[in-house]
Amino acid sequence: MTAFASAAGGALEPAIVERERLLLAPYAMHSVASAGRKYAEPPHPYRGPFQRDRDRIVHSSAYRRLSAKMQVFTGEMGDYHRTRLTHTLEVASVARTVGRALRLNEDLVEALALAHDLGHPPFGHAGEHTLDALLADEGGFSHNRQGLVIVEELEQRYPDFTGLNLSREVLEGQATRIDKRRPAAERPLLEVQVVEAADSVAYDTHDADDAMHLGLLEPGELLRLPLWAEAERRVRPRYGPLDGERLTRAVLHELIDWQVSELIARTNERLRAASIGSVDDVRGFTETLVEVGPELAALKREVEAFLFQRVYCHPQVLRFRDQAQSMLREMFAGYISRPDLLPPRFHSRIERVGLRRSVADYLAGMTDRYAQQEYQRLFDLNSG
Repeated sequence: MTAFASAAGGALEPAIVERERLLLAPYAMHSVASAGRKYAEPPHPYRGPFQRDRDRIVHSSAYRRLSAKMQVFTGEMGDYHRTRLTHTLEVASVARTVGRALRLNEDLVEALALAHDLGHPPFGHAGEHTLDALLADEGGFSHNRQGLVIVEELEQRYPDFTGLNLSREVLEGQATRIDKRRPAAERPLLEVQVVEAADSVAYDTHDADDAMHLGLLEPGELLRLPLWAEAERRVRPRYGPLDGERLTRAVLHELIDWQVSELIARTNERLRAASIGSVDDVRGFTETLVEVGPELAALKREVEAFLFQRVYCHPQVLRFRDQAQSMLREMFAGYISRPDLLPPRFHSRIERVGLRRSVADYLAGMTDRYAQQEYQRLFDLNSG
């Protein structure tokens, strides 16, 4: 059989190239067209480059730590609600479904989805906002940028290179998340756009689910929103009389199915209308191709505004936010004054990126529980 040379110069297994030729659309990112990696590696005999990326992310320390990092609600509030890891898995599930329906590279979609929240610090967005303020004079802090720092520098699992040496397509996809307001010179790959849309589907639906389970919201409040009211209208003829938990479950399922179905249908329509036939066509197109229509988008924005007011600004959430931010500020100041308390590998990092950024990198890698333990052990004057 003939070996196929990739853009990076390595020879991909013919079976991988042929499988993608048969399954993927011409506008999908094919493995043979990958731009390769920063550190050249020989191709794997039975895994494509994006499958290797996915596997490296899953086996990374940062990925495992997501299981002990909060999504919206702290672990002290119960065990039902999402962690950063379960949110990541739900995003990957939605993204794979959309990617497969659009005949995109599912391995690349999954790698991007599994990596998209690696850079989150402890205590969710409360932790991110705190580190951003503490580093205001040094470029701030963004969990999306931190995700790149992790996979390119902080993860040290291989003898040949620092980081995970992921493909340039995964790194590029993560980089597009850093400042979503800035117009890019080129549009992201469709696989990148799918993950962005899947993230929106997941948190718009699941944050409300968690808030109801914790008693912060009543189902009736959500059902007064047009998006939820329409989902309820759709499920009534299908299942007949429903109430309580059974109605809530049915509406949640419908919300996900509705958004995913519209994403697939609308994207296919736009691909046909714009005559998109290659990755170059995708990159040169002036608008995002993977998105719901304007009517559903408006309904989603209304839900997001409601969640911001009623959930993310709930007194219980804000109370914990204040405690977590105060804790991180004290820890940051403590490590700045006593850098000898940092792990040895961060001492050498100080020479490259400075003390303040090194301390932030260390704090950002902590889980919620470990941050609380280290605070009590080293800095809490009331802990004895």
